[in-house]
Amino acid sequence: MRVSKKARRVTVAVTAGALLAAGPFVYTAQAAGPSGVKAKGAFLLDASSGEEMWGKGSDTKREMASTTKVMTAAVVVSSGADLDRKITVKKAYRDYVSKWGGSTADLKTGDKLSLRQLLYGMLLPSGCDAAYALADAVGKGSSTTARADDFIAKMNAKARQLGMKNTEFDSFDGISKKGHNHSTARDMAKLGKYTLGSTNIRNVAKSTSTKQKATNGRTYTWYNTNQLLGSYKGVIGIKTGTGTKAGPCLVFAAERNGHSVVGVILNSGDRYPDAKKMLDWSLEQKTPKLDLRSLPEGAERD
Repeated sequence: MRVSKKARRVTVAVTAGALLAAGPFVYTAQAAGPSGVKAKGAFLLDASSGEEMWGKGSDTKREMASTTKVMTAAVVVSSGADLDRKITVKKAYRDYVSKWGGSTADLKTGDKLSLRQLLYGMLLPSGCDAAYALADAVGKGSSTTARADDFIAKMNAKARQLGMKNTEFDSFDGISKKGHNHSTARDMAKLGKYTLGSTNIRNVAKSTSTKQKATNGRTYTWYNTNQLLGSYKGVIGIKTGTGTKAGPCLVFAAERNGHSVVGVILNSGDRYPDAKKMLDWSLEQKTPKLDLRSLPEGAERD
């Protein structure tokens, strides 16, 4: 049984070493919460009420890999850009993926896809090429580089607007070139809650797969790298991320019986079991062992 909201609001005076999270609510290592979560950073937010439910290392700045793309999607959608506007795929997007070894939507130079289709290409197979295309399309400037830089500035402005006080972006996809792409589990939960308010992002993030046709007739088939989706009842997204320093990360959300929660896992070798423990606790459920949705051979992993 989950501890009452009133009980969770009690602030307990403990030594710094016992603290798991600090902020409006203070939790101790003995405080009620999901047990056995291995992630270095984790957080649970009630998406309906905004209540901060539980955290572990939730205010420590960490790299968050491709979960960065959740903010990219948020900026694109909130910019007011026409999501049905067609964008021509540039060779620069493919070259970027080749240079940095990023995950890819395998966009073909010269193909024309809408911003909406590129959102699928970014959030499902975690395409860094699709993220670059979106940044180039929505950013302002006289060159591709200038437009990407402007877009990243918009990401940081949106973070400030959302109260993400310990977050900084230096990339549109999580591939940090300057070492200044970091957030916290608490901040990323705020971002996850914000994106749930966008029907456009929800429709993309909850898709396990999609087929999208370019104007020349080429069909792209993309699979969602988030294996929690389709494996745990009620999960509606949101995004995976994996990096050498960041480790496996996950921003997830679920709805059951009118109750919505957002969870964040940063740097966990067991992100899906961790997510199950967090969801079972927050939704007051006891579900069977996860049977993860499999990804086809050749599909991107993230």
